[in-house]
Amino acid sequence: MKNETWGRVKEQLRESVGRSNYANWIEPLELRKVDNGVAVFSVPTSFMANWVSRNFADTILTHLKAANAPASRVEFKVEAHQSQPVTSVAETAPVAAEPAPAGVSDVPAAELPGAPLDPRFTFDNFVVGKPNELAHAAARRVAEGGPVTFNPLFLYGGVGLGKTHLMHAIAHEIRVRDPKLRVLYLSAEQFMYRFVQALRDRQMIDFKQIFRSVDVLMVDDVQFIAGKDSTQEEFFHTFNALVDQNKQIIISADRAPGEIQGLEDRIKSRLQCGLVVDLHPTDYELRLGILQTKAEGYRAQYPDLKFADGVLEFLAHRISTNVRVLEGALMRLFAFASLVGREITLDLTQECLSDILKASERKVTVEEIQRKVSEHYAIRLSDMIGPKRVRSIARPRQVAMYLAKHMTTRSLPEIGRRFGGRDHTTVMHGVRRIEELKATDSQIADDLEMLRRTLEA
Repeated sequence: MKNETWGRVKEQLRESVGRSNYANWIEPLELRKVDNGVAVFSVPTSFMANWVSRNFADTILTHLKAANAPASRVEFKVEAHQSQPVTSVAETAPVAAEPAPAGVSDVPAAELPGAPLDPRFTFDNFVVGKPNELAHAAARRVAEGGPVTFNPLFLYGGVGLGKTHLMHAIAHEIRVRDPKLRVLYLSAEQFMYRFVQALRDRQMIDFKQIFRSVDVLMVDDVQFIAGKDSTQEEFFHTFNALVDQNKQIIISADRAPGEIQGLEDRIKSRLQCGLVVDLHPTDYELRLGILQTKAEGYRAQYPDLKFADGVLEFLAHRISTNVRVLEGALMRLFAFASLVGREITLDLTQECLSDILKASERKVTVEEIQRKVSEHYAIRLSDMIGPKRVRSIARPRQVAMYLAKHMTTRSLPEIGRRFGGRDHTTVMHGVRRIEELKATDSQIADDLEMLRRTLEA
C-alpha cells in the first residue's frame, strides 16, 4: 500500500471520527509498511498506541479495506521506545494491555481523553447580567490562573443558563494564557465511560495516571454519577489527589451539591468546601442583551434582511425559561425570513415560531395573580377575595380580575368563584372598568404592565 492511499484514507477518517479526534489520534499516525496483510503504523507513545488500538483500530481497518488496501489487521508500534507492537485484530482476540507508562510525563496534553471545546463559548461571547455576574466573575478569576484561591469552583443552575459556556470559556482562556498547562475538560458521563473502559481493559493504572496528572480538571454535569458507586469512588480519590497537589478543579451540575440525590455525603462535602455559585434564571434585561448580541451576528450574515422594531423585546418577554431555546428561536427566525424573502416583523415572528411560543407560554394561575397583586398594593389576600368594597381594596381586586381574564384560560364564572364566589357579571364589570381606566390613568397602565412582566418572568 502506498502512502498516497493512506493519505486518502486519512481524509475519509477526518470526516468519520470528527476533526478533534482526527487531530489527536489519527493525524500523528505514520504508515510504515504493509506486510503479509498487516498494516504497521508508528505512534509516539505507548499510551497512544493502546488508545488508538482500542478506539479507532476497527474504523481504520474498515476504511483501509474500502480503499482496496491489502490489510486484514493493523498494528501500532512505538518505535521511540523500542516497544512491542500493539495489535488490533478485527477478526481475532482482543488486544492485550501493555504495561503502564513509567511516568505521567509520557502522556502529552494533546492526548488527554477529554471532550472537544466549542470555539463559540468564550468570555467575549458571554453576555453578563445580574443573574450570572457572580458566576462570570468567579470563572474569570479561575481562568486568570495564579494561586488557587477556591477549590473546587462549583457552578450550578438550570438548563440553558450558561454553565457549559463558562466551563468552555475557562478552558479556552487557560490554554491561551499558559499553553503548557494540562487542562482536561469532559462530562461526568465521559468520566464514567473512561473508568468503565479502563476496568474492562485492565488499564486502571493508565487511567489513574492520566486523571491525576492534569493541572486543571473540569467535569460537567456531575449529577450524572449520582447513584453509581464505583464511579463515585474513583471520582472521590481523583478529587482528593488533585486537591493535595493544589491543582484546580471546576465542576458543574444542575443543582447545588447538597441537593443531588444519590451523591455520597463525602463527595457532597468535598464539593461544598470550595466556592459554590448559582446561575440564576435569566431576567428580561439579560435575555434582551443576549438576543441583541446574537442579532448583530445574524445581521452581518444576512445583510439584506429588514428587522422591525420590537421583535427582540417580544422574544425576550415570551421565551423566558431557556437561553438555548431563545438563541435557537432567533436563528430559526433569521433563516426563515431569509428563505422566504420577507421582513422580520412581529407577525412573521409569531408565524415562524408558533410552536416555540406556545411551548414557552407561562402558565399563570388566578391564585398567583391574586398573590402578586396583593403584594403590589400592600393589601391582605383575604381582603381581596373577601366581601369588603372600599376603594383601596376594590380597585386592586378589579386589577386582579382583569389580569386573570387576559392571562389565564379561565372563564368568567370560574374567575368569579376564585374571588369569593362572585358572579360573572361582577367580573365583567371589573374588567371593563380597568380597561377604561387604563386608557386615562397612567398609573393604572404602569401597574398593569409591571404586574404582567412580573407574572411572565
